[in-house]
Amino acid sequence: MNIYNKSSIIKFYTKHADAKVSLEIWYEELEKKTWKSPNKLKAYYGGNVSILKNSRVAFDINGNDYRLIVVINYENGWLFIKFIGTHVQYDKIDANTIDLYKAKPNRNSERKQQIKKNEHRSNKK
Repeated sequence: MNIYNKSSIIKFYTKHADAKVSLEIWYEELEKKTWKSPNKLKAYYGGNVSILKNSRVAFDINGNDYRLIVVINYENGWLFIKFIGTHVQYDKIDANTIDLYKAKPNRNSERKQQIKKNEHRSNKK
C-alpha cells in the first residue's frame, strides 16, 4: 500500500518512544501488503484492528497502548493516516470523522484568493 504522511508517525514516536518499534513494524508491514477489502484486512490482523465507517480502520499499536486510525482506498491501494494517539485520547474522539493530519493550505493560493476577492469587490463599485 502507498502510505501517505509518514511524518505523522515519526512525529508521534518522537514524543512516545515506546511506540517507535511497533509503528515502524506496522509501517513496513503495511507498505508491503495490498488488501482488496476490509474483510481481507480483518482476516489478516484479527482482533488488532477495528473496521470503522467511511473506509476507516483503527489499528491497535504497542499492545493497544496506542490507536492509529487510517482511511484506506482498497481499489487504488493507498492509505492515509488520520489519527495517532493514546487509547485514552482515542476514547475522546470520533474515529469516523477525526482528521488530525489535514493538508495545510498553500499560502500562495490563499493570497491569490484574497486578491481575487478584492478585485471582485472593486469591480462592483
